Order: sequence, then C-alpha cells, then structure tokens
Amino acid sequence: MKTVTERICCSDRPLFSIEFFPPRDAEDEQVLWRSIRDLEGFDPAFVSVTYGAGGSSRDRTIRTTGRVAAETSLVPMAHLTAVQHSVAELRHVIGSYAAVGVRNILAVRGDPPGDPNGEWIPHPDGLTYAEELVTLVREMGDFCVGVAAFPYGHPRSSDVDSDTDYLVRKFRAGAEFAIAQLFFEAEDFLRLRDRVEARGCDATLLPGLMPFTTPKSVAKAIELSGAPFPPALAARLEPFAGDAAGFRAAGIDLVTELAARLLAEGVPGLHFYTLNRAKATKEVVARLGLAPDATPRAA
Repeated sequence: MKTVTERICCSDRPLFSIEFFPPRDAEDEQVLWRSIRDLEGFDPAFVSVTYGAGGSSRDRTIRTTGRVAAETSLVPMAHLTAVQHSVAELRHVIGSYAAVGVRNILAVRGDPPGDPNGEWIPHPDGLTYAEELVTLVREMGDFCVGVAAFPYGHPRSSDVDSDTDYLVRKFRAGAEFAIAQLFFEAEDFLRLRDRVEARGCDATLLPGLMPFTTPKSVAKAIELSGAPFPPALAARLEPFAGDAAGFRAAGIDLVTELAARLLAEGVPGLHFYTLNRAKATKEVVARLGLAPDATPRAA
C-alpha cells in the first residue's frame, strides 16, 4: 500500500484526490460506493474518509477505509481527531487503522461536538493540539501523516501569521503534507503557500476545492471555509438563481477556472470535497486533463 507522499511526489503530473464521509445507513453506503467505483478509474492519488466529531463515526470510518484498502486499487487515508478521546483511545483507533491496512492518517484536533465555534475542552487524559496528535501517530508506526491548513486562518487563531506558525509546527512534528480547507480565490491559497515557504518549510500543500453545483453547495462551502463568498463570484452565479442547470454549469466553470489557475501556479495536486457524489468532480477532473488519457480543455 503506497503512502500519500509516494503517490504525489513520485508522479510526473499533477494529481487529484477526493474526500468522502462515512455512510450513515445502508442507502448512504450504496451512494458512497457508487461514487468510489465511478472515480476509481480516474486514478485519484488517494481517497480521504472523514471522522465525526468526538469519534461519532469512528467505526464507520475504520470500516470504510479498510474496505477501500481491501476491495479497490485506491490509496485510503483515514481522518483522526483528538476530540473527546483519551490517549489510550487514540492509540486504539490508530492500531485499528493499521490492522485494516491503512497507512495514511489525517491528524486534526477537531471541533467541539455540537458547536464548531464553541470552547475547546480537552479530554483530561487526551491531547490539546494537532501537533501532539501528529507525534502520537508517528510514534505508533510507519504512517504517512497529513494535517489541515487554513487559508483564512483557523477560527481560533488571532491572525493568519500565528496560524501559519502552528501549521509549520505540525510539519516539524512529523506531518508530511497538508490539505487546505475550502477557499474561493487562488490568491487565498497561494498566500498561504508563500507564508509557509517564508518560514523555511517546503512541505507539500494541497488546495481543497468543491464544485458549486447548487446554492446549497455554495452555502456549505461558505460554512466550511469560514469566509464570505466573494461578490465577483456571486455575480457570476446570480443570473442562474432560478435555473438549476445553468447554476450548475456556471458553478463548475468557476471551480474549473480556479483549479486551472492553481495548476498553473505549480500545485502538485487538487483535493476535492465531494459530499459523496462523483459526477461533478469527474467533470472538473476531465476538463483539467487530470484523468488518465484525458485531454485538457480551456477553463
């Protein structure tokens, strides 16, 4: 089983990766696995599976990543958060990932359950910072560890510079790459990359993107990014407020243009938040020429 770093750094072309969340029931599981099979032939660098607040979906995450490892040609990466977990519990989860063949873990502190902006209260026998979680994972075996990055700064950081300092500390604790939370304009990510490089750190940064297929998806992107939607982009979508097909086409154009700009700036890959759907991501990837045998089209 390859690691995320091996997939990205050993490639002679830009790659893409995808993020799913574990299914809540049998119907969700069918939707998820249709999407996984649809995207498998596009050869993504890795498949990321999220982890619910406080480990609420822990068992489903372990089962899903294990099934990806056993039944597909994809490279799985499991998320892990420190929320409401003791160190002993975290060790158990890390061991469970190893047991099902998962070598890649995204180590994030996580948000307080119920209120992402609420006060962070560490478990009395747990961890407080993501860098501590990175250290724990690396101590437990031959894992490739990734972390989260925040183009607009983490909501609890005082400013983007101090937030960048925390990111670099995670790299120095042993993280090999970072995936950026959603952002809306290329400069938002590129300035983050500049800040990291200015601190003498050359770790891999992957931009996080999500196709805007409906007004609901835009609202979700705003929620996940923690930033307002840029007026210029809203003006591009506004004429299609009552036209579902037109809105979808315009939204995919926006994300394809953003992705093309990032590729032109030399990013090694693009990470797509899919909401467990494959069609829109496949369209963007094909238009960018990132799928096997695909020919890029103008964005």
